[in-house]
Amino acid sequence: MSDPTKVIDDYIASWNETDPQRRKAVIAHAWADSGTFRDPLMAGDGHAGIDTMIAGVQGRFAGLTMKRVSKIDSHNGQVRFSWALAPDTGPAIAEGVDFGTLAADGRLASIVGFIDKMPAA
Repeated sequence: MSDPTKVIDDYIASWNETDPQRRKAVIAHAWADSGTFRDPLMAGDGHAGIDTMIAGVQGRFAGLTMKRVSKIDSHNGQVRFSWALAPDTGPAIAEGVDFGTLAADGRLASIVGFIDKMPAA
């Protein structure tokens, strides 16, 4: 996979897939086996760790959808895009920017996320 837009769209889709088996398949398609995710609130390592992390977010924010809200900037194996977590209608409850590194096969090697807006505890 060498199209950064497709990789990031699959990444976003993994956050929205609630069927565990389908989510695992999307993660495997988007992420390198040893992929890592880090943001100020959570971390996930490898497909299993990333799946567990996403399932936890879905449990806490059931019914909300992750959306890419910017174009994808990419160069030299790096990507950057903005996202929002929101209901189908209404304002986002969380927003941020993710920076990623692509592995040699074009899948995600890492994502480092920055949260610009988050819900109160």
